[in-house]
Amino acid sequence: MNLRKLLQLPKSRYSWRVIARWLWHALKGNRLQACLNASIGLVGVVLSLLTVWAMQRAIDTASGLREGSIYWAVGIMAIIFLAEFGVGISRVWIRNILGVKAQNRMQQQLVARMLRQQWRGREAMHSGDIINRLEEDVKQVVTFLTETLPSVLSTVALFIGAFFYLLQLDVWLACITVFILPTFAALSRIYIAHMRRYSHMVRQTDSKIQSLLTEIMQHSMLVKTMEAETQMLQRLDGTQQTLRGWVRQRTFFSLASNLLLNLGFTLGYLIAFLWGALRLHAGTLSFGGMTAFLQLVYRIQGPARDIARLAPAFVNVFTATERLMELEDAPDEEQGERQMMDAPCGIRFEGVTFNYGAPGQLPTMENLSLNFRPGTCTAIMGHTGSGKTTLIRLLLALIQPQQGHIYIYSGPHDSDGQELAPRHRCNFVYVPQGNTMLSGTLRENLLLGNPQATEEQMYEALRLACAEFVENLPQGLDTQFSEQGGGLSEGQSQRLAIARALLRPGSIMLLDEATSALDAETERRVLQNILSPEQHRTVIIVTHREAAIGYCSEVVNIGR
Repeated sequence: MNLRKLLQLPKSRYSWRVIARWLWHALKGNRLQACLNASIGLVGVVLSLLTVWAMQRAIDTASGLREGSIYWAVGIMAIIFLAEFGVGISRVWIRNILGVKAQNRMQQQLVARMLRQQWRGREAMHSGDIINRLEEDVKQVVTFLTETLPSVLSTVALFIGAFFYLLQLDVWLACITVFILPTFAALSRIYIAHMRRYSHMVRQTDSKIQSLLTEIMQHSMLVKTMEAETQMLQRLDGTQQTLRGWVRQRTFFSLASNLLLNLGFTLGYLIAFLWGALRLHAGTLSFGGMTAFLQLVYRIQGPARDIARLAPAFVNVFTATERLMELEDAPDEEQGERQMMDAPCGIRFEGVTFNYGAPGQLPTMENLSLNFRPGTCTAIMGHTGSGKTTLIRLLLALIQPQQGHIYIYSGPHDSDGQELAPRHRCNFVYVPQGNTMLSGTLRENLLLGNPQATEEQMYEALRLACAEFVENLPQGLDTQFSEQGGGLSEGQSQRLAIARALLRPGSIMLLDEATSALDAETERRVLQNILSPEQHRTVIIVTHREAAIGYCSEVVNIGR
């Protein structure tokens, strides 16, 4: 019988072996914390067993079965207790300090990996879902690698140590406790199968909620002006109800499983207690031995309980790992050293065809041949859906032509160029349409264009972009802005975006409706500054505005 069909488990894109290999690779960057936690766990095991020995010794001393000072016996117990407190403090310190560092490191690695990937255009994942994975799933994976896995070592060590200690007191009971483990292993397998399904659905639904919350906040003005508050809240409530339903099912299954598990442990403890009481009554076991006997049974049951608790941890980490692996699915862009061409550069299209859809559909761009010569200014026009945005993505090497070639060259001979690749992106200065300001200071926004830019260069770029209003800001370049340049008008945001782009050293400037929010006079001044001969740039403007077209030496209409 197929267990996956029986338990209605979702099909996984990755095998357990592939997931385990990914986790092993991730563990390499967290070995220090894992080793420290494992070492502290082993010290805790030794102290736990010493506690049993010290209690047995103190009780036997107090009852007269062992010679010695009761004060000294209690003093030994106090020293062990203090050592256990120190171990607990060390464990919390490592978790809070190194744990945060490990999470930050994994998040940086994943974000760096995603930024190196090929640009996919129509992203399958919502930004809220991606953020949810980078926060919650990374936390689960790091906790598993640095805390849960090391705890397995201490759990096994505690079980072995308690078993051999109990073996000295009662051989039969020690052997019976070992025979219980295969039963727990069989039950854990079924438990894991169910919990993996529930955990997968909970995480998936939680991501949907975060995605919806992100959209509501990003488009709050649209929601308000469309008077769609009730509809959006109903969508949010419906998704939250779905989440509560999966959480309810997972909780019910977990509680039922824990109830059966605890009943089994309680029954085992009562049997051990009865066995020890009978031996105590028969005089074959001292009172201190009885206390040690019960402590050891508890310490053997404890690891068995921990093993049972490990099941949901393994389930959660495999689910979280699958979700993080999906972020890395896209192939990397072509890597290579950045290649800056002599200014100004030109771009030549030769029979370029590109299609976003499946084979057989009409291509977005078909057999396009163009030549943007060095130092020229070209206006790109076309109706909606004609391929203007696709053209920009091809120019920036975000996507590659499915047929034809694109060449970048410098100088008058366009036949001496190189095939355009991501390593040539450093030659481009791009101003996208819309508000692209980030939260933070104006200085931080400008330095995105050139991290080495001086304050003098920043003010010169602001002058060329007609953004002199910055001089009147109370804190100048250190003025703080919220998300999307909160507090700025659309025209001010566009001018700052142009200034940021002008700080880049590239000689090909792409303006995608970059002056749409400017008045005619400001647009004229900005374009005159950009197109001045001193700039040595090739300019490509995607626009619908006649005023902008008037500054261009060439006009290209593209379409199917």
